[in-house]
Amino acid sequence: MHIVVIGAGVIGLLTAFKLAKAGHQVTILEKNNQSTESSWAGGGIVSPMYPWRYAPAVTALAQLAQAEYPLLAQELLQLTGINIELNQCGMLMLNTDDKRDALVWAEQYQQQIAYLSQTQIRQLSPLLATAFVDGVWLPQVANVRNPRLLQALGQAVSLYGVRYVGDAEVCAWQHTQGQLLTVETKQGQRYEADNFVMTTGAWTGRVAQGLGLNVPIKPMKGQMLLYKLPQQLLAQIVLYQGHYLIPRQDGHLLCGSTLEDTGFDKYTTSEALQLLSQSAQHILPLLANYQPIKQWAGLRPASPNGIPFIGRLPEWSNVWLNAGQFRNGLVLAPASAQLLVDLMLEQSPSINPQPYQIF
Repeated sequence: MHIVVIGAGVIGLLTAFKLAKAGHQVTILEKNNQSTESSWAGGGIVSPMYPWRYAPAVTALAQLAQAEYPLLAQELLQLTGINIELNQCGMLMLNTDDKRDALVWAEQYQQQIAYLSQTQIRQLSPLLATAFVDGVWLPQVANVRNPRLLQALGQAVSLYGVRYVGDAEVCAWQHTQGQLLTVETKQGQRYEADNFVMTTGAWTGRVAQGLGLNVPIKPMKGQMLLYKLPQQLLAQIVLYQGHYLIPRQDGHLLCGSTLEDTGFDKYTTSEALQLLSQSAQHILPLLANYQPIKQWAGLRPASPNGIPFIGRLPEWSNVWLNAGQFRNGLVLAPASAQLLVDLMLEQSPSINPQPYQIF
């Protein structure tokens, strides 16, 4: 088949990668010149934050993706020479009120978990603030350097013959009787294919209107800060009241994030800078000695309950959707892409696809 993938975030790139490896001809259309939206802007935690608070449909995808990431990291390193810095550093959630729910979830899904006392928190991470009285520790959680993951995937799809077209925002659709024939970009280029895949993230609701569909995915802004430390002061991902610190292997430390319903506005604000820096210092007091070196914002594709839409669009024979992962796009990407590819190629999927149906 010839397949056009619309959108080159981590979901789109992985979908294209898996389809190309299966022997299909793939063209990616990206409205920008590189992957600079939600996939680039996030923190790269390979787990939902407070994972026991999510629907089973999210957990099912997360577990599959977490198992695939070490294999994917090794494959991309061999193919491209790029290390995506998969770092199994663990995730510590401080002063959580629903620890019992976490323990029940961990037993149900056979996840390693530990409940830490104040003393144990100090032993695990001595530089954290002393105000934290307990914690939930997930030692197997990893993070990746998401810009490097996108770079590696971009090179990998090229090696498998995928055609990548940047500055190609789709604006028109030619179709007949429930079959999409071609898409046209704002530059006037037309692309025909046997199948079309929409991996358009926060813009999915807007894009789907061109096909007469109301897909309930909307943008939710998240702002982030970046610190550069002479040496890494933190060995684990740490969460407190919805904000987090993520250590990178070269001394960078990410702090995130806000959750703002501001439409397609991606501007950073001084209010977010103050909020995030105060939160970072509350978790790790030594950060009061450092200033953030960068602030940015991204738009997450928010779907109801955070459950993505994965499958064929209703009333269309050859249009597919893989979007709506909300705050977990990178977390769920390998499993989301595999599920869609299985459905497209009429293969038996590893998980029940029903929870991700469009309507």
